Amino acid sequence: MEGRRAVLELLAVGRRRVRRVLVAEGQEPSATLDRIERLASLARVPLETVPRARLAAQAKTGAPQGVVALAEPCRPVPLADLVADDPFLLVVAGVTDPQNLGALLRSAAGAGVNGVVLPKHRAAHLSPSAVKVAAGAVEHLDFALVGGVPSALAELGAAGLRTVGLAAEAPQSLYRLDLAFGGLALVVGGEETGLSPLVRRRCEVVAAIPQHGGVPSLNVAAAAAVACFEVARQRAAGRR
Repeated sequence: MEGRRAVLELLAVGRRRVRRVLVAEGQEPSATLDRIERLASLARVPLETVPRARLAAQAKTGAPQGVVALAEPCRPVPLADLVADDPFLLVVAGVTDPQNLGALLRSAAGAGVNGVVLPKHRAAHLSPSAVKVAAGAVEHLDFALVGGVPSALAELGAAGLRTVGLAAEAPQSLYRLDLAFGGLALVVGGEETGLSPLVRRRCEVVAAIPQHGGVPSLNVAAAAAVACFEVARQRAAGRR
């Protein structure tokens, strides 16, 4: 775990065992660093101030922000564990850039997504880069790893969840869908090819985010953020 916000959430949430926190020496005073030190002390996690060169050697990304934590990995849960109580899920079907995955997860957590479905193969996983960009979001999400997204969508549909795919060329507008109630799985495709034909067929409906400029401008992370918060908006309005 690298990055101040990611390590802070790791310690604050406390879902995973943390073995040690390394902080680079000579940093400017920071309220976030103070909170990390305090939380590590409360959790009895060893915190060590080390030379910057040692921390850089330990880090897996180019900008660890002066903090690295050694912790047990996120443990995936069975897909069936994500479907209780009308969940809001994000299915990530083929995103390969760790930066995009991290941004997706950060938006998902902010919009109230309960769980994330990731394919085991040919996709980005929870690498140090993705986790750093997610800025602590992984501590608030459950993850299921699946062998194939199409079969996972079939399982989610059989469990009563609506499966809504995002595709820029779809004729249906996302904003015209009723997303306020019931279990929902929002499905996003890869950076270059979008939803595969089989994934598209397994979605109950495929919708687009209307764009009004001359050039399509939403990458997968931005599109997922817009869609997640549209679901959040409708659900909040439906509870009033």
